[in-house]
Amino acid sequence: MASAPFDWIDERARERERAGLVRALRPRPAESPLLDLAGNDYLGLARHPEVTAAAAAAARRWGGGATGSRLVTGSTELHAELERELAAFCGAEAALVLSSGYAANLAAVTALAPYGSLIVSDAGNHASLIDGCRLARGTTQVVPHADPEAVRKALATHEGPALAVTDSVFSVDGDAAPLGELAAGCREYGAGLVVDDAHGLGVLGAGGRGAPHAAGLAGAPDTVVTVTLSKSLGSQGGAVLGPARVIDHLVNTARTFIFDTGLAPAAAGAALAALRLLGREPERAARARTVAGRLYELLVGEGFSAVRPDAAVISVRAPSPAAAVRWAADCRAAGVAVGCFRPPSVPDGVSRLRLTARADLGDEELAEVVGVISRTAP
Repeated sequence: MASAPFDWIDERARERERAGLVRALRPRPAESPLLDLAGNDYLGLARHPEVTAAAAAAARRWGGGATGSRLVTGSTELHAELERELAAFCGAEAALVLSSGYAANLAAVTALAPYGSLIVSDAGNHASLIDGCRLARGTTQVVPHADPEAVRKALATHEGPALAVTDSVFSVDGDAAPLGELAAGCREYGAGLVVDDAHGLGVLGAGGRGAPHAAGLAGAPDTVVTVTLSKSLGSQGGAVLGPARVIDHLVNTARTFIFDTGLAPAAAGAALAALRLLGREPERAARARTVAGRLYELLVGEGFSAVRPDAAVISVRAPSPAAAVRWAADCRAAGVAVGCFRPPSVPDGVSRLRLTARADLGDEELAEVVGVISRTAP
């Protein structure tokens, strides 16, 4: 007798259970007593009064949703204003706002890697870049992590359009890509460079203008930058920044832009307010880096194996997936929320606690975090 169509799911669930890789949703309350080092609110702006007020004002003026794709009814004056100011802040010629950072990465990679092209992708790239490579019509070659020479060698084997794709700050360990060397290699072979600056915007560069800006790549004609509005800017959504002709090309060809409902006005309003606030208070970016460095020093001082942060992400190695899950749960029970990264989220198969520094954390809070991590360590 034929089995039911989804019986195979049960075996996959049992496999995840045996491997300690079960994931579950855990809704959080509006007001949580936990000290949050699990989210990505690097600058502490998600609940800033100016940001939340701007979100509410945008919803009242423009409505609860964008009502359609950006090419139909989903573009508002607010979207255009956000694009202009985001491009100016980061030093790009133009910008295009999408409904998420994930959608922005899919848009950039698929639209810029046509049939016959080569995509050279870092082994540590975020899942959204990986999926963009899978969906693109070009051929993808994965190279070792943060290895500009490997990128050069891959580009040397190809004639025709080519693209190197990398995170600026890798989301697992928080290390930064060698953007200057990567750009030099791309220029040597006439290739474009796509940089996902999700974890760099608001933290790196002058006043938080991002890792490409810090590397001297802002406004470069051969460089495209993607960002998310959901981390340092405390909102939601994503954007692609780059030459105007690239942005025009995405408007006409990027499927995650053309066929997706536009970013909700409340999110656009919140992101714009956060961007303006960062422009007035550039010290927030430096403070986030300072907090990350201090947290790393405290953890290493307690004997933990941690990766020195290049931005605001700190990872602490755990002995196994199951141990990482228990450790994170014990931290939560003790009042501190931390991230827990396990396979397949980590490319090297090593489970970790992942901590995110926030500009609004003080020394007492950092001491509390390290104390909880130490007391609950497996």
